Amino acid sequence: MTELLDRAFGEAAKLPKREQDKLARWLLREMAAERRWDDLFSRSRSRLSKLTQEALAEHREGRSRKLVPDEL
Repeated sequence: MTELLDRAFGEAAKLPKREQDKLARWLLREMAAERRWDDLFSRSRSRLSKLTQEALAEHREGRSRKLVPDEL
């Protein structure tokens, strides 16, 4: 365990049990969500690569335009 994580858990241990459980549920949900995203991205790598190639081809053909966030 890293020093920072150990320190965070030490601080969390000082919380009331109800707050500790709330924090634990949040952390477990976040970790599960990260695993799901990792899994989805790893399974979609070939599709993302294909979309990247298509976007680059469109750009080379002059069919793209600069994104200006203030104009969205």
